[in-house]
Amino acid sequence: MLNNICSLLFTLILLISPLFSLAQIDIKAEIRPRAEFRNGFKAPREKDMDPAFFVEQRSRLYVNYLRDRFELHMALQDVRIWGAVDQIYKQDPTLTNFYEAWARYNFAGNWWLKAGRQALDYDNARFLGDLDWAQQGRSHDALLIQYQDDTKFQIHAGAAFNQNVFEPAKLSGTEYFGVNNYKTMQYVWFHNETDLVQYSILFHNDGRQTQDTTVAYRQTYGLFSTWSIGQATLGGEFYYQGGKNQNDRNVSAFLISLSATMPTDITPVTIGFDYVSGSSIDDTDDHSFNPLYGTNHKFYGFMDHFYVGNPHSQGNGVTGLFDVFLKTNFKLSEKSILKGDLHYFRSPVELYNPENLTENIDNSLGSELDLVFIHSFAPDAKLWIGYSQLFASDGLIAVKNNSGNKSATQNWAWFMFQFKPTLLTKEL
Repeated sequence: MLNNICSLLFTLILLISPLFSLAQIDIKAEIRPRAEFRNGFKAPREKDMDPAFFVEQRSRLYVNYLRDRFELHMALQDVRIWGAVDQIYKQDPTLTNFYEAWARYNFAGNWWLKAGRQALDYDNARFLGDLDWAQQGRSHDALLIQYQDDTKFQIHAGAAFNQNVFEPAKLSGTEYFGVNNYKTMQYVWFHNETDLVQYSILFHNDGRQTQDTTVAYRQTYGLFSTWSIGQATLGGEFYYQGGKNQNDRNVSAFLISLSATMPTDITPVTIGFDYVSGSSIDDTDDHSFNPLYGTNHKFYGFMDHFYVGNPHSQGNGVTGLFDVFLKTNFKLSEKSILKGDLHYFRSPVELYNPENLTENIDNSLGSELDLVFIHSFAPDAKLWIGYSQLFASDGLIAVKNNSGNKSATQNWAWFMFQFKPTLLTKEL
């Protein structure tokens, strides 16, 4: 199947290329296997649990076609666990699909129209991110209007409408069940940069199908900014969510993040905090901020105990997170760096023992140390080695519904190779 699709792509490009002048084609490949040792990753482990170990690989082929006012991009991917299929097989349960397939047209001045399957990755990927850490990534089926001038001022406006039906059988209605996704989505993103400040403003509206035929709409308003003061770089973010969630509950939630990065004689140091609001057991409204389509692995500890398809909740909602962090990186050589992150987690709402609701538990959710070594063999070949250690607390066990043992060793180790060469760059 993969060979047939690749042959079709190349044939299509060769057929249409004589129709255009000043066209260019770029073809890249990516092979990214990653081995993981999971011993408390995503969920606290019991003392007698055996660790998991596996190798997962992403293989992608990127094709980009560009001429003066038209651009076409396709990214074909295959994601599989080593050994998931027999060596001789006719059926393959692994993932092979188009991660991206979009076209873009410059219809007036600095204005572009972009349509198709595409990654939405904005600012630091806090709310809209491509989730590149996950081998399959995240992409949206959407229509965008984009504006960008020479002064780094940008406007993006996007919209999407989703269905999960087989087209010949779709004769009436637009109900959307069985998929963990929005039914409809609209957003506008403004961005501007100067020598000292860059900032973005986001408005996002997503509608989710409720259990009947109605749609619950939730709005998110965001402000992202970084600015330079002397040798220091300050960063700030604020998001507010309102509207209704998928269970038709009123939403009133927020996220605030502040950080400062300062150079030292050895390494730059970043200190800061993230405060993500949560819901307590007595709340009737939903006060749990949902980062929705962000790359959450990047922010809340690499062991993914928070917000990465992995709820931490009590009562009627997610309990939120207060994360104080210290981050740095050491340049070991011209080709090697070592990154280190230290997190201390707390719950912003009161916690209780799930087996005894009258017993309060300390709000601490533990701490985590993340280390990542990166070595570049060549511009298109890199090695990552990572190790994380989680120090669990009673509060963490409580928000995981008393799952796991805080005294058990909780750690995670991984290594990953990435090979991403350019196979062809050619003017047609």
